Amino acid sequence: MAKQERAIRTRKVILRAAGAVFDEQGYEASTISDILARAQVTKGALYFHFRSKEELARGVLDEQARLIAVAPQTLKLQELVDMAMGVGARLNDDPLLRGSVRLTIEQGARSLGAQSGPYVAWTEVAVGILEAAREQGELLPHVVPVDTAELIVGAFAGIQLMSQTMADRTDLGRRLSVFLDHILPSVAVPGILSRLDTAPDRGQRILTRFGQDEEADAEPVNV
Repeated sequence: MAKQERAIRTRKVILRAAGAVFDEQGYEASTISDILARAQVTKGALYFHFRSKEELARGVLDEQARLIAVAPQTLKLQELVDMAMGVGARLNDDPLLRGSVRLTIEQGARSLGAQSGPYVAWTEVAVGILEAAREQGELLPHVVPVDTAELIVGAFAGIQLMSQTMADRTDLGRRLSVFLDHILPSVAVPGILSRLDTAPDRGQRILTRFGQDEEADAEPVNV
């Protein structure tokens, strides 16, 4: 059991190191040597888990879906807000998430054939939240969950990229807050809007409350 736990920890260390290197250098410029130096593990340990740089990159991309952590809320639309704001806050200092996002949008990584995976995963989660919101009477009658989910996921991708270019994502919370304040009135019934927390610091408060470390096993809590 201890050996298995060490293997799991080593895999996480390698993935985090790979995420940081891919984020800083891009897929094509990154090398196994760079990742080994960042992870400080042996070549044998790395190749035990990943046979190539391509497998490492796919592993980093796969982790993005696992990082979707939304605490249950009374209002389902608050969960949708928290999904966007929480991920936005994590992008400031989570190397694995940052690396995965760069791989998702980088042209040089298209050969991996896995770039659409994170978009599909985020969209599926958002559709589920929106369908639950519709069941609770939170959505306007015209809202089609899959269309709204795809719009939000696509807009998030563009907003975070603009924020990265303009301010190294330091203003991402504000940009997401502005976006949500514009889109939600076309989605939510009027009585819901005033009860939604879309403040720029919402994401950071979420992380502070239930933790940023993906290795922690704490249950999500309401905030």
